[in-house]
Amino acid sequence: MTHVLVLNAGTVRQMTLEAYCDDPHVHDFVWVHIDGRHDHARQKVQRLADMPEPAVNALVAQETRPRCTFMGHGALVNLRGPGVEGEELTGDPLVSIRLWAEKGRVISVSYRNLAALDPVMAGMRAGKIRDPGDLIAAFAQEITDVLDPEVAELGDDLDDIESALDAEGSAETRRTVSRIRATAIGYRRFISPQRQAIERLAMADAPWLAEDDRLHLQEAADRCARMAEELEAVRERAALAHEGLTDLRAEQMNLQALIISVVALVFLPLTFITGLLGMNVVGIPFAHAPWAFWGVVGVCLVIALAISGWFVASHWLKR
Repeated sequence: MTHVLVLNAGTVRQMTLEAYCDDPHVHDFVWVHIDGRHDHARQKVQRLADMPEPAVNALVAQETRPRCTFMGHGALVNLRGPGVEGEELTGDPLVSIRLWAEKGRVISVSYRNLAALDPVMAGMRAGKIRDPGDLIAAFAQEITDVLDPEVAELGDDLDDIESALDAEGSAETRRTVSRIRATAIGYRRFISPQRQAIERLAMADAPWLAEDDRLHLQEAADRCARMAEELEAVRERAALAHEGLTDLRAEQMNLQALIISVVALVFLPLTFITGLLGMNVVGIPFAHAPWAFWGVVGVCLVIALAISGWFVASHWLKR
């Protein structure tokens, strides 16, 4: 679906794309958002604006990275943020939105549902967004507002795992650590260049960027920097936690193997004795004595206790 929001004299109204293209009136500010999954994005972008061909290609590209590139009279800005909660996401963990900003107008394209899109549209309809700088700053702030708790939750989950490393390291715990690490790596892959893109835009000499827009962009860039540092720390801590869980599992397996070996060593001489006395040959001492069976059992018990006591005294069973 294509959304066209038009601001005139402080009033925001929604138009169809056809009505907007047929309307020669100069508006105070226009935001056109194109859903690339359902619309012919390239044809609509080319119909809407006279922009360099590289900008058109970047605006409708399937795979993007955060960037800020000035081309001619406008700027191409790619941002990444969390998708809509509950929606199954394939591919990269963060959803991309591509924006072409010029004086009085922004054209955006997305191929997946961005969680920040609806709040920003609500802000536009409420009259809080009045120019391209306001719109991009709103996206940057909304994305960091949504992403910041998710990054903090990764750290909290890792704190819980680290505090329980001395307990039994289950396969589920190891899978959780692997998931946290993979998520941190996926987030950091886009958060670091996004910080650079936002900083470049904040420092750019663009006439459609007001001073308050630059302040908001700089604040979003600082939060991206903090999140990138936190994600790097989470990645390193997850690697250490995974190593700790692997060592704990190896220690548990070694202890179990040691216990099995000790049991085998205890029963080895007993098996020899019982096997020797169990041979069906003539001449076994006390074979017909009534106390012979219990005598053999007693000797075996004494030998087993003696061997077990030696293992305990030698600290073989000490963890």
